[in-house]
Parts: sequence; C-alpha cells; structure tokens
Amino acid sequence: MRLRILRSLLYVPGSSERFIAKVRAGSVVADAIIWDLEDAVAPSRKGEARSLLCAEMGSDDGSSSTLPLPLSAVRVNALSSPWGDADVAALGASRFRPAAVVLPKTESADEVAALVAAMDKAGLPPSTDVWCMVETPLGVLRCEEIARSARCSTLIMGTSDLAKDLNARVVDAERAALVPSLALCLLAAKAHGVAIVDGVHLDLADAAGFARQCAAGRDMGFDGKSLIHPKTIEECNRAFSPTRAEAAHAERVIEAHTAAERRGDGVAVLDGQLVENLHAARAHATLALFEAVK
Repeated sequence: MRLRILRSLLYVPGSSERFIAKVRAGSVVADAIIWDLEDAVAPSRKGEARSLLCAEMGSDDGSSSTLPLPLSAVRVNALSSPWGDADVAALGASRFRPAAVVLPKTESADEVAALVAAMDKAGLPPSTDVWCMVETPLGVLRCEEIARSARCSTLIMGTSDLAKDLNARVVDAERAALVPSLALCLLAAKAHGVAIVDGVHLDLADAAGFARQCAAGRDMGFDGKSLIHPKTIEECNRAFSPTRAEAAHAERVIEAHTAAERRGDGVAVLDGQLVENLHAARAHATLALFEAVK
C-alpha cells in the first residue's frame, strides 16, 4: 500500500484569493489543502468561489516556488444541493487537477458511487480520489461500507457536526463523548486500508488543548488532523511525525528481528520486551514515515 502523508489537512475557503496566492508561492507547509466550496462559502458566493478556484489553481503561469506544494483537495457541495453538480462539472472543465474531491456528510456507498459517476462524466482523471467526510450518526453507522467504496482513499471526521447531531458535550481535549464514534470509523478505515484524519479543534486560543487533542488522536491511530488555521500546522505535523528517538528504536527493533530470523528464531527480545513480526512491520512503517517527512 502506498504511503499516504496526511498529517495536516488545512481547510481554506475556495473564495480566498489571498490564500490561493500563498499556496502557489509555497508558503503553506500543510500536507494537504482542502479548498472548501461548501460550509466556508456563503450561498450567494458559491459560483464566484467555484470560478475563482478553478481559474487560479488551473492557470498555467506556474509558481515561483521551488518548494513542494501541498496536495490539493476540493470539498464540493453535496450533489443533492443546488451547487454540487456545478462544482464537479467546473473542476472537470478546468485545468485544475486536485488529488481528491471531498464529499461532505457522506452517509452511504451509493453517495460515493454517485460522486464518482459525476466525476467521470465531468472528465476528471480516474486517479482522482474521493475523501469521504463522516460527520453524522448515519455516516458513522455506515462507515464500513463507505470505507470500502471504490475510489475512497480517506475518511475525514467531521467532529463538530457529529457532536451537534449527537447532542454531545465535548468538554475536554480527549473528547470522551465522541470516542465510540471515532473508534468505529478507525476500525473501518484500518480494515479497508484507507487513511483516516481526525476532526478540527475549534478553540484557536487553546494551544495546550490542541496539543493534547493531537496526541490523543495520534495515539488512537489517526493518520493526521484537519485544521482551520495555518498557525496550528507546525504543531500538528510534529505530533503526527515519528521522533528521532522513535526512529532509532524502530531501527533496533528491525535489527533484533532480522538477527532472530537469521538464527531461525521467530521472536527476539529487545530491552526485555518480545519482538515479533508485527513489531517489525510497525517499525518499518515508522521508519518510512520518518524518512518521508524529515
């Protein structure tokens, strides 16, 4: 399975000409930008935002940046809305080629299939992924069928909408009220080999709470976190990246396991702890991510 680096996904209004310029200049270090044509754009500006994004990101005048640019994904409006079909058609008609189209409030595999059909009809390349947002109780209950849908490569938790629909009180950074839903979606993502990204932290003044929430999401098994402000990117990337100490330990695990195999043993002992195939596999994954992001 190809390595997906999605530690930080930054939501940006598709109507933000200023931010489009910053991204094209290479000054944004998030792993991916989600250009938002849905919640972040008022109904009266939907057409304007769509046209601006496709024109600016699809222009061929190049970028002065020599830095690698973040992945681009576009959150379209739902196909059941007055704007969804036009969003997808505009992407297909432009020279802008995002890595993925983000489907909001995904609640079934049929919705994913309908989006894929619309993307194909619009002429978007077959390599364009679908990132499915899970942000309703029904979406959580159907997360397994969503995760195994064709072209779905990533689940993104919409924790704010989910908490609203659950009438849940999220009173701490660890979000105990949401853990059952988060865990169910994690199981679905891991079972079907798709990436999964945690939801946003809304209190930009609470840096300590943000750091704790990043750590909690990382420890649960999330690949990264979605963000609403550039100032949180650095902390997020750090939280979801292996440290040098973790990489060094991974190397020792691999060495110990390799030595045991050469002896004909199935297991090894390192620092008093058992090392098996599963530990070696995790160590290889840790090293691959460390090398990719260092």
